[in-house]
Amino acid sequence: MVFYYKTCDDSYLVYVGKDKHENEQLIAHGWENDVWFHVDKLSSAHVYLRLKDGETIDSIPESVLEDCVQLVKHNSIEGNKMSNVGIVYTYWSNLKKTGDMAVGQVSFHNVKAVKRCKVDKRVNEIVNRLNRTKTEAFPDLAAQKTARIKELNRRAREALKHQKEAEKALREQRMKEKEALSYDNIHKEEKMSSNKEFFGNHTEFEDDFM
Repeated sequence: MVFYYKTCDDSYLVYVGKDKHENEQLIAHGWENDVWFHVDKLSSAHVYLRLKDGETIDSIPESVLEDCVQLVKHNSIEGNKMSNVGIVYTYWSNLKKTGDMAVGQVSFHNVKAVKRCKVDKRVNEIVNRLNRTKTEAFPDLAAQKTARIKELNRRAREALKHQKEAEKALREQRMKEKEALSYDNIHKEEKMSSNKEFFGNHTEFEDDFM
């Protein structure tokens, strides 16, 4: 089971695993534009924010980021009772899972890519608003991930097709410009030859007159 929430901007998707076993599925089938949130050094839910295409972890709106950190704090038994709680967040692709780790446990491929922030206190207004949007579902995460990969591959093929078409159009345009330049040069050479013949005859006329 996965819990879904709507942030202050409902164009974003936020989802949370019900337990550590569900978190394993989320870790395995996350998307490349998912950002993972967790309370630092404490047990908590794994909260994911799905970014819009083209967005980065640095462009998350402040209000949406605040919703995510409040949600992850609220879903930590210890962290929910504490003040000044540390939160870590990073791209899903930076999560590292090895066979010797406990269920639901992760580390990072690149620690430097992990961002950190502090939550001074729980903001009940935010938490209550998020909880009112909470829904439960049983998605086929593997199928969704497969569909996502197919869509990304389709976009890549389409982009490559447009790139090749643009390159072909550019080559044709350059060829036309080259042909036009060549024609102009031929036309100039013919004109110069014609002028030379004219002036040559004119000189002979002047010699006869003299």
